[in-house]
Amino acid sequence: MMTSYAKPRDAADDHLITPHNAAILIIDFQPVQVSSIASRSKRELVANITALARIAKLYEMPVVLTSVNVKTGRNQPTIHQITDVLTGVEVLDRTSINAWEDEDFNRAVKATGRKKLIMAALWTEVCLVHPALDALHEGFEVYPVVDCVGGTSLEAHQAGLQRLIQAGAQPTSWVQLICELQRDWNREKTVPGFADILFAIEGH
Repeated sequence: MMTSYAKPRDAADDHLITPHNAAILIIDFQPVQVSSIASRSKRELVANITALARIAKLYEMPVVLTSVNVKTGRNQPTIHQITDVLTGVEVLDRTSINAWEDEDFNRAVKATGRKKLIMAALWTEVCLVHPALDALHEGFEVYPVVDCVGGTSLEAHQAGLQRLIQAGAQPTSWVQLICELQRDWNREKTVPGFADILFAIEGH
């Protein structure tokens, strides 16, 4: 017998992550940053961040996408694996190392109206840690997606995550996230996309 509650929990007030109470922030996934990652396989990193972008699209969640130093000519744009999925999402370019200190980025995050921020950035120890600490300080809940980030060394990556955890961030993984968003097989609209994203693991 199926025993799911007939009336699901309020998706906006739920203490767990839902498509209606969280936003996804993707920061500085650019060729130079990706190529400098030493804490995990670059291929795995790109596959995982692509999965996160697909999750955002599937569950129709607000996304804030940002790059650094593209307009100055010092850096290349966001990798196509992300922008190919998130078509129509503007990439906010900055000069600040800490994205939170960029007015356009800061305004865009707050305009989502979401207090739960799911964050992925390169590098873990810099472009994730700095804005995440600022967001926590301002009362946001921060969820670093630990397998969608990487550092210049394994030690740097781990130290960055530890600093965030000690400050109150709640680490997650992209598989944990997609299951938390789906929550019930009765939510049939997203089941095919859910399966497609999960089964793509076998290809990497």
